Amino acid sequence: MGTDTRSRLLAEAEFLVRTRGYSGFSYADLAKSVGVSKASIHHHFPAKEDLGAALIDTYKERYAAELEVIWEENASGIARIAAYATLYLEGLRQDQGCLCGVMACERDILPHGLREGVARFFEEHLIWLQRVLEAGVENGTVRRGIDPAAQAKLILSALEGMLMLGRLFGDKSRFDAAIDALGKTLR
Repeated sequence: MGTDTRSRLLAEAEFLVRTRGYSGFSYADLAKSVGVSKASIHHHFPAKEDLGAALIDTYKERYAAELEVIWEENASGIARIAAYATLYLEGLRQDQGCLCGVMACERDILPHGLREGVARFFEEHLIWLQRVLEAGVENGTVRRGIDPAAQAKLILSALEGMLMLGRLFGDKSRFDAAIDALGKTLR
């Protein structure tokens, strides 16, 4: 019952949240999916809130690493936004929502600590996007005159919304059109 079980529990719980929602599964569902007892889950995560917090932390760490790679591999603001959008597109390809986006939709039923974790996730993304846009304006790859903070909110909202609608309609092509439209507003 080591880190391998914990990792498997986190991976399966992430899948369940991203496809069913935080409230859409129980420890019994998770135990069945992973092939362990509920007691084993409670050993690693005494309460579902503990599991939720670990999911958010793991997701944030994974995204932070991806954002760092995107920043380092792309100098253009437009290219950085496009690379960021591919993270959402990958979720759509897997028919999974954004973990924190799904949890944000369940805000009113989430424990306070999880609401705060989800809010921090999105706040960090807004800060990163604003930084991308400011650097893009500075190096001439994003048009001058935009409000980077407002544009960051628009980008994040558009990507979260298109992921949700893409899953609903089962249509990835609309996502590509939205990304193209976003890029045009920044050139």
